[in-house]
Amino acid sequence: MQIVILKDSAEVAAYGANIFIKQLQKKPDSVLGLATGSTPVLLYQGLIEAFEAQLISFENVTSFNLDEYLGLEGTHPQSYRYFMNEQLFDHIDINKMQTHVPPGDAENPLEACQGYEQQIEAAGGIDIQLLGIGRNGHIGFNEPSSGLMSRTRVKTLTKATIEDNARFFKDDEYQPHLSITMGIGTILDARKVVLLATGENKADAILATVEGPLMAACPASALQLHTDAVLVIDEAAASKLSDRDFYKHIEIENQKLLAQLS
Repeated sequence: MQIVILKDSAEVAAYGANIFIKQLQKKPDSVLGLATGSTPVLLYQGLIEAFEAQLISFENVTSFNLDEYLGLEGTHPQSYRYFMNEQLFDHIDINKMQTHVPPGDAENPLEACQGYEQQIEAAGGIDIQLLGIGRNGHIGFNEPSSGLMSRTRVKTLTKATIEDNARFFKDDEYQPHLSITMGIGTILDARKVVLLATGENKADAILATVEGPLMAACPASALQLHTDAVLVIDEAAASKLSDRDFYKHIEIENQKLLAQLS
């Protein structure tokens, strides 16, 4: 894994956005894997700004989102489809028919999961997958104990995840306890993975992901198996890593090498 440690959330978002900008400049018809949550918002703002500056276009892009609450229609303000429209899709030139979010209102969720896998395969696979990480190490809604080679499926959310997401729901509003999520195996199939993490509350999860053993108790640790995974984290999220200076040194040397090759 490539570990990039930056000062704060703004630098993390800018670095992550630049990876996606370069991807779209290199391959305008890229298949993007996208994520929701508070961490990617600044990255999406960076992509919108790049689009407005005519540095990139999304006209030929296809996208697949990681997950969706089971039981919410796409028009529900707390659905991830609604989030993506608000935070990105409504502000760029993407064809919304080419944007895919797991159907939270599917009549047969099990068939919908299989269909989602087939759609990804038909699109040629995901070129670059964006991830956040939960306090318990979950990626997508792959909670601890998830199979490390799992595919898109229905998952029960842990109490910790429900509590973390409760702030987005009103006290009298229905909050789903089930989701449809890409599996860890589905995520690992992406050609490149970019995980963003900021804040001290993610430090334990980052420690387990980077320096812990490969284990279902920390789903994100599966990224140790990926040949092109980039973790972009701020100082707070990196605070429990054993040798932050070494990771920073490696990144400096990597950038020198890339400069020589470019």
